[in-house]
Amino acid sequence: MESEDEIHTNNKYCNDLDERSVEQTAIDNWLPITSSRTARWWFSTVHNITAIVGAGVLGLPYDMSELGWGSGVAVLVVSWIVTLYTLWQMVEMHEMVPGKRFDRYHELGQHAFGKNLGLWIVVPPQLVCLVGVDIVYMITGGQCLKKFHDLVCEDCHDIKLTYFIIIFASVHFVLSQLPSFNSISGVSLAAAIMSISYSTIAWGASVNKGVQPDVHYGYRGKTRVDTVFSFFSAMGSVAFAYGGHNVVMEIQATMPSTPQKPSKRPMWKGVIFAYIIIGMCYIPVALIGYWIFGDSVHENILVTLQKPKWLIATANMFVVLHLIGGYQIYAMPVFDMTEAVLVKKLEFKPTWYLRFISRTSYVAFTMFMSITFPFFDGLLGFFGGFGNAPITFFVRNYMIALALA
Repeated sequence: MESEDEIHTNNKYCNDLDERSVEQTAIDNWLPITSSRTARWWFSTVHNITAIVGAGVLGLPYDMSELGWGSGVAVLVVSWIVTLYTLWQMVEMHEMVPGKRFDRYHELGQHAFGKNLGLWIVVPPQLVCLVGVDIVYMITGGQCLKKFHDLVCEDCHDIKLTYFIIIFASVHFVLSQLPSFNSISGVSLAAAIMSISYSTIAWGASVNKGVQPDVHYGYRGKTRVDTVFSFFSAMGSVAFAYGGHNVVMEIQATMPSTPQKPSKRPMWKGVIFAYIIIGMCYIPVALIGYWIFGDSVHENILVTLQKPKWLIATANMFVVLHLIGGYQIYAMPVFDMTEAVLVKKLEFKPTWYLRFISRTSYVAFTMFMSITFPFFDGLLGFFGGFGNAPITFFVRNYMIALALA
């Protein structure tokens, strides 16, 4: 029989476990990804549309000019099919271990590669993508605000791009304080509607403009080396355009789940609707934009389109409104990682002012980077190649193979 000291020690150990369990539950209920699990299937649709159909769609005609007709169409279609398939894999893997949910991408990586190695394999490219997209969105938001200003007020004094980036960032200093993924669902819905709207305006205005008399469909590069580099840069940009996979685990984490009704059912239903809409946005913009303007198209097709001014100005404002929601979608997993480290590793108390300081600092950082490096097209290729491509096309296949081994 156990002695009184052993019984006391065991009871103390169990009580400590219970206290840690209660404390851990309280922390999970505070972190933005796991604090609310009441999402509906259409949350998946709007979040995925907002995450995927972003600034990249406006650069697809430019990418076509670097890829050419055959390669461009092939890359677009194959990317759509492959990313839909890999997204299905992600949805299935969310609860592939009975009784456990992989609420975050790195948790799945840790299950597949090990606790430490999984973090090193998954977190760096995911962070590059998440933070990189927010920086690009900050730049593009400022550019579109400036374009809107220049179109509606031609006689006004010219204002530097820096000030428009600051204006765009000021919105996020407020919205970033929304506590959880579900709390930004309204913002995401508005952003999804805006993305469909400006995509339609982009290809509709191109059709209205008609095929240009001096249109040319050759490769944009002037030399063979330039053509090769442009080709791979365009592939990176297309990968960026299909980059919503970096937040799919976090989106599914917001949905309720029971053994009878697992979260993968509403999640996959939402994904199907989202991808149909994504195809309806991407294919017309890419093909019609390239067909109308050829290799003279700008890296942002709205810049190429000059008339009718009121319509292009409206489209630019739609882009701004969409990017506001898109920024928040990509920022939320970063907020979750940051706050988890602060609370779990550094043992800060989960308070509103901790959240305020950490999130405000992140918005300020992305604003600073946007002002310092306002290079839109170059950033797309880099973030697509280094961040999105591994997460979207490569790492996931290894994870599912190792997880099921």
